Amino acid sequence: MAEEPGRVLKPGRVLKPINSSSDTDVLQSVKPGVVLTQAKENTSDASPPVRKEWSLRDFDIGRPLGKGKFGNVYLAREKTTKYVVAIKVLFKSQLQKAGVEHQLRREIEIQSHLSHPHILRLFQYFQDKTRVYLVLEYAPKGELYKELMKNTRFDERRTATYMYQMTSALKYCHSKKVIHRDIKPENLLLGLTGDLKIADFGWSVHAPSSRRTTLCGTLDYLPPEMIEGKLHDEKVDIWSLGVLCYEFLVGKPPFEAESNADTYRRITKVDLQFPRHVSEPAKNLVSQLLKHDPNQRLSLDKVLEHPWIKENRLPSTS
Repeated sequence: MAEEPGRVLKPGRVLKPINSSSDTDVLQSVKPGVVLTQAKENTSDASPPVRKEWSLRDFDIGRPLGKGKFGNVYLAREKTTKYVVAIKVLFKSQLQKAGVEHQLRREIEIQSHLSHPHILRLFQYFQDKTRVYLVLEYAPKGELYKELMKNTRFDERRTATYMYQMTSALKYCHSKKVIHRDIKPENLLLGLTGDLKIADFGWSVHAPSSRRTTLCGTLDYLPPEMIEGKLHDEKVDIWSLGVLCYEFLVGKPPFEAESNADTYRRITKVDLQFPRHVSEPAKNLVSQLLKHDPNQRLSLDKVLEHPWIKENRLPSTS
């Protein structure tokens, strides 16, 4: 069960350095992010003092919140202000072995400069000889994917609410020339009031040219232009928004198949089939997002104004 925000946490065991001969600074090209600021999940009016440098000594470390490929995430509390955060601990040796240092640098550079109610804040980062620490906003209600698995699927009011929040966040990202490129339930968290927050920017790119050819993201969410090796832009996120809406309503992605080849085929043909319980207005929105031609996809502005969204979404509490 998630700890209550601001609740006194028993300090956990502080992580000790692992033996490593590597002292490479994997973040040498990243500019420092923003300093910690107050968030709604924290009940105290205080915010952490402004510092030029942070270290693990500034935090009481609490329970593990999750495990990842390159490290773990822990609940933590800044000692001076009792401000509750999540700290992602990444091992440099594992990052270097996988060759993803550039991806981490990009993620930090992008996420630390984004500030939106439905985007998880990256407040700051620091590092020691063997690890990198990301100081993140704490999302008490956890992973949206687990919530979806528990419920099998979401009703239309909940789905429309999440869709409005996602669309608002993506519109903000695109205004900053940031393409996410890996929208999926596993990359979304839920804040204290149950509002959605985009949490993972590992595949994001800041693309002033807005034209990319890299194949990335999750198979079920890949748009036709990526699969076909064509240039792509921010409209890949609009496709993924349609896939996400379908998965929320149905409980599985729209183009799921027994093999990768079959999934690719269904995506390129936009082989879209809806169960009976999905309403016609919801089908209309998903169908307008999942267009093979990126230029025919519904704009984010029009998603926000779509009748199904306006009729079903709940007021935001952020």
